[in-house]
Amino acid sequence: MPALAPTEFKGRVVWLGRVPHREAAPIACDPLDEMTLGFGGLEGEVHAGLTRPSCSRVTAQHPKGTEIANTRQLSLVGAEELARIAAALGLEEIDPAWLGASVVIAGLPDFSHLPPSARLQGPDGCTLVIDMQNQPCQFPAMTIEAAHPGHGKAFKAAAKGLRGVTAWVERPGTLRRGDALRLHLPEQRAWRPQGGGDA
Repeated sequence: MPALAPTEFKGRVVWLGRVPHREAAPIACDPLDEMTLGFGGLEGEVHAGLTRPSCSRVTAQHPKGTEIANTRQLSLVGAEELARIAAALGLEEIDPAWLGASVVIAGLPDFSHLPPSARLQGPDGCTLVIDMQNQPCQFPAMTIEAAHPGHGKAFKAAAKGLRGVTAWVERPGTLRRGDALRLHLPEQRAWRPQGGGDA
């Protein structure tokens, strides 16, 4: 019996990008029309690789710099949430490049709260696995501030819960602007620390 159920929800790829480095702000990001993904992500992209050094997000599990599996190969952002962040900052729009986004997807509600292990599958079978919600960090704030002085400092507060999710490649393939990605959800109830049971 399948553990993942395809849903009727589909998102549309509206933007693709490649981050060549992450030395400092402003963030550099090259827009793409298509993205060919292998098991390690997008070759030549700063977040690509089967493994990565652990960062501050997982210091409760691993000393910083420990080699761990790379479940942060891609940064996925919801187009509607990006618009909400822009409105909160008093901007007409936010360039996804300022966030170092890999893929911007329109049409999936509550995007930043897609559950871990959910899949997004493209027309050729290319499949991305959601790892977890992304957290706002200082580099996008600094990049926005450089582009629009006086607006970047509020980014972290404005983007809380709206920053999108990180993901890794389960099945290689190619994503193109305009592609429809179907959402697949794990067949399980929410975890309950008390009560237990299978129901």
